[in-house]
Amino acid sequence: MPERRRVLFVTDLAYQARGRRYCDEDIFLTSRLRDGFDIGLCHPLEAAALMDAFDVVVVRNSGPVLHYQKEYDAFREQAVARGIRVYNPLSGRGDMAGKQYLLDLTAAGYPVIPTIDRPEDLHLLPEVGQYAVKPKTGADSIGLTFVPREQLSDLVYDILVQPRIDFRYEVSFYYVDDAFQYALHAPDPERRWVLEPYESTDADLAFARRFIDWNTLDHGIQRVDACRTREGELLLVELEDLNPYLSLDLVSDRTRDAFVASMAASLHRFLEAQRRV
Repeated sequence: MPERRRVLFVTDLAYQARGRRYCDEDIFLTSRLRDGFDIGLCHPLEAAALMDAFDVVVVRNSGPVLHYQKEYDAFREQAVARGIRVYNPLSGRGDMAGKQYLLDLTAAGYPVIPTIDRPEDLHLLPEVGQYAVKPKTGADSIGLTFVPREQLSDLVYDILVQPRIDFRYEVSFYYVDDAFQYALHAPDPERRWVLEPYESTDADLAFARRFIDWNTLDHGIQRVDACRTREGELLLVELEDLNPYLSLDLVSDRTRDAFVASMAASLHRFLEAQRRV
């Protein structure tokens, strides 16, 4: 009989997210993963104190870490120092490391909403009616404001500035490791979390895969968020590799079952890879 591995599943079951029920998703995932793992649940503030007793720490719907940034940073430092296996691995280059990646991808010419953080780079943005201004550590639209171009010169930068895109819809592509699982889109731009299944084209998946490859995570769950412009182009909005909400309640039973199987297999591969290191 194969060895059952112990998983510390980090989640905040009480977190209130706009348009989503984080707790339902994590209750479902842990109920299914128990078929192959011994599962313990804890709040993110308890993870550092408990993680030594488990084979792997899985960070899931724990809410924006900016609400407990000091404790999260301490958790990361202790996990690295003590050799704790964390899934997703802490080497993620997307939202896990903040929003710097939007600047890096802009500079590298990737199809991303143009992003700057210095007044002297304002000329790099297209001229539009309004600009999105948000903190580099933002999440869930916390701290997001929209201002006209003439007000940008009054801002103290070390924030992110992007043109406000007139897009047709947003679409999200969900991956386990480097394998595409499913896609969902929000047909109404004003209702971000009213999602419907989306049939991805080869071009769509080639777009999303560029960012999965760029992130270089061998294991883990990632969500590539994009918007479709009026001209038909996809632009990256966010590369979520810390605790992406999966909207599993909106996919078919078959897709949901396949996702759980992929996640379980990924966890086993991750643990075996770490064992060989």
